Amino acid sequence: MNTNIKFTTPEEAVKVIKSGDHVHLSSVASAPQCLIKAMCDRGRAGELKNVHIHHLHTEGPAPYSDPEFEGIFQLDSFFVGGNVRKNTQSGYADYIPIFLGETQKLYRCGALPCNVAMIQVSPIDKHGYVSLGTSVDATLAAVECADTVIAVINKYVPRAFGDALIPISKIDMFVQDDQPLIEAKFAEPNEVEKAIGKYCAELIEDGSCMQMGIGAIPNAVLAQLGNHKNLGVHTEMFADGVLPLVQSGVINGEKKVTDKGKMVSTFLMGSQTVYNFIDDNPGVLMNDVGYTNNPFIIAKNPKFTAINSALQIDLTGQVCADSLGTKFYSGVGGQIDFIYGSSLSEGGKAIIAMPSITNKGVSKISPVLSEGAGVVTTRAHIHWLVTENGAVDLYGKSLQERARAIISVAHPSCQEELDRAAFERFGPHHTYIKMTYNK
Repeated sequence: MNTNIKFTTPEEAVKVIKSGDHVHLSSVASAPQCLIKAMCDRGRAGELKNVHIHHLHTEGPAPYSDPEFEGIFQLDSFFVGGNVRKNTQSGYADYIPIFLGETQKLYRCGALPCNVAMIQVSPIDKHGYVSLGTSVDATLAAVECADTVIAVINKYVPRAFGDALIPISKIDMFVQDDQPLIEAKFAEPNEVEKAIGKYCAELIEDGSCMQMGIGAIPNAVLAQLGNHKNLGVHTEMFADGVLPLVQSGVINGEKKVTDKGKMVSTFLMGSQTVYNFIDDNPGVLMNDVGYTNNPFIIAKNPKFTAINSALQIDLTGQVCADSLGTKFYSGVGGQIDFIYGSSLSEGGKAIIAMPSITNKGVSKISPVLSEGAGVVTTRAHIHWLVTENGAVDLYGKSLQERARAIISVAHPSCQEELDRAAFERFGPHHTYIKMTYNK
């Protein structure tokens, strides 16, 4: 196969973008920074207006969301990352509420046009394929649907398998830019996070298939699993925390029904070590987000255990995970995809794990959600709630029963106030410490 291609510069490549176009960017560590810079230079030169940018969250600079580009670039992201949070909350960028699993559908069903897809890929192999590496998610759908695909070939992008592999015939323009992928460092879990990790780990049975995010709590959970057996991974993302368990044989996928023996993800973020881990690794499948986050595919694996976090939960079990009041903090993401999928799994467990109190001493368990807070996981979807104070199963519990259970894992300094609120709401049948108030 002829794999000879002609490279162009980032500046020449982005000339295909026209005013009014919709542009998709590879996500997380794979954001094509050289193309982003060239596109923004065109914007500063007055050559573009009303260009819509779409992506999941990205790492690194996101200048197109800055106030200076108002009327030039409009970011409508599928998830509010830290690099665009301030501008989104200020109204200079916007957010499209969407289940992560359906982000690909936006392009495939035509709800969103995709005029230009700007992606980052691994070097071309001898068969004429490149890999999307660390970011398949909705990017594969963008490649399929875009009028023009611009690919940055970067030697630092790992050659991942699964849906990540695409033929160069899918790409219209090539740019060379060898820049190391942005790495993410995660702090060591503190004592609260270690306690949460311990309670979560106790709920994970041998032979379980797992989904969890990235950060201190997932790392705390993973650190507790060294004596488990035959665990599997089917997730939307993972980071370095899984690697010791793979190396020790704890994670081997032997009990999985779908993709037996394989780790499945749609994007990842971590250190260079985890990027190296997926490079040319047939044991890892980087798949389309429409597959990884499909609740009915998730449910096929028995004992599927999904662990997700929250910003706030009320006494009826409503979970806010995307906003602080009216201010959008993140997004719907894949939480409900995996909460629902794991609840349908034979022996599955859906877990919401969070500290009971913020660093400022504010209870994350509230009588009612803050005004404007968005419900991501509904009171009908929630099963397990885990804090540093314990784990409670809310499934099948009445409102009063679950209020008592939720209060039992709240911070001790907040329990009395929460109990008062529950008594006022539910009346004399609320019996957690009812006699304190029913005098």
